[in-house]
Amino acid sequence: MKKDKTYKILVIINASVWIINGLLCKVFILVPRHQEIVATILGNDYSGIMTKVIGMMELLLAIWIISDYKTKLHATLQIFTVMTMNVIEFFLVPDLLLWGKFNIIFALAFISLIHYTYFIHNNNYVRTS
Repeated sequence: MKKDKTYKILVIINASVWIINGLLCKVFILVPRHQEIVATILGNDYSGIMTKVIGMMELLLAIWIISDYKTKLHATLQIFTVMTMNVIEFFLVPDLLLWGKFNIIFALAFISLIHYTYFIHNNNYVRTS
């Protein structure tokens, strides 16, 4: 069955979040706060390279999202990653987060968008993957 426009838009929004955060914020380090977060959590010695590796992994995830392959698997991975990342940051580096401890609310909104896109909205379509 053909995908509807709403689903396609939701997928683009979903992938865009990972592309912006991965490429711009971490690989190109246009938002140094991301590297500061990595340095505080993992240590300063390899924070530069680790930030870029995390950014590249986020780009790979965006490509997977755009491919529309195994959507429930990548959705589950996204939800787990976002929740884990935000809980760690909530307790270890709330002062470095854009909205402090309120960042968790935006994380939950993003998780809700992912869940809706792949487990509710997309349930009406026949999946081949």
